[in-house]
Amino acid sequence: VTIITCMQQQNEELLHLFGEHIRKLRIQKKMSLNEFAFKSLLLTSATQSRIENGLVDLKFSTLIKIANALNISPSELLDNFDFKFKI
Repeated sequence: VTIITCMQQQNEELLHLFGEHIRKLRIQKKMSLNEFAFKSLLLTSATQSRIENGLVDLKFSTLIKIANALNISPSELLDNFDFKFKI
């Protein structure tokens, strides 16, 4: 396994975990996927679903929109994640 392959696998794992985290926070706010995507983020529900399933590498601006839609700071949204790649 190459270093690049290892980093890609870790990236996919982080995206999946982060997507699950967003989903949990959205559900805690009692917001449906459609409500959250359309009303709060101006995204399609398909795009939001792909984010929550870890299939999208977010842009910084999307991360800010998600934090705002959840009524939390971006730092709170990113809290408790280890973003270091382990080689």
